[in-house]
Amino acid sequence: MTGKLVQFGGSLLAIFALAWIALKLGLGGDARIRDEAHLLDLVDEALHGFDPVDIAIGRDGLSALARDGEGRVIVLRRHGSHFASRVIDRAARVERTGDTLTVDTGDRRFGEVALDLGTDAGVWAERLNAV
Repeated sequence: MTGKLVQFGGSLLAIFALAWIALKLGLGGDARIRDEAHLLDLVDEALHGFDPVDIAIGRDGLSALARDGEGRVIVLRRHGSHFASRVIDRAARVERTGDTLTVDTGDRRFGEVALDLGTDAGVWAERLNAV
């Protein structure tokens, strides 16, 4: 019985130690787009040289849109603790429901992205449908 208690205590201590290490390394957590500067960094990581002239961040910080001077639009969404992106092309479908845009890039692996953009949803729906 004492051996099992020691084993249980050791296992519990190991779990806490791993959790502490993960916390110190910044692993996991709740990755969100913090502000415009953070979004611009993410866009540059996704597509170097893409220079946004218009941006929109979903209210929950989990997704965003950026448009460059050439009219190209990139959509970003959280993927685990990182962000994935796609340039929107003619294969994309956009649906607006109130303040929310649902963007289907046409890439099954990327999936659909729902962005709550508030009053900007209509403007972005027009921009995306023009692509």
